Amino acid sequence: MAVKSPCIDVCALDGNSGLCIGCFRTRDEIRGWKTMTGHRHHQILNEKSRRQAKVAREAQIAKVES
Repeated sequence: MAVKSPCIDVCALDGNSGLCIGCFRTRDEIRGWKTMTGHRHHQILNEKSRRQAKVAREAQIAKVES
């Protein structure tokens, strides 16, 4: 069974983390999604919360520093 892409059509890369701000995947993960194994898909999906928190922390730090 194929794993559905986490893309939500908010496609923009965060300059600090290099992650898409919509799905929290890297550019390489986005490009390679169709050829990845189901196991790799699940790894990426399981990392979403951690990656989202990282982007939020970095944005908060940048806000405080400016």
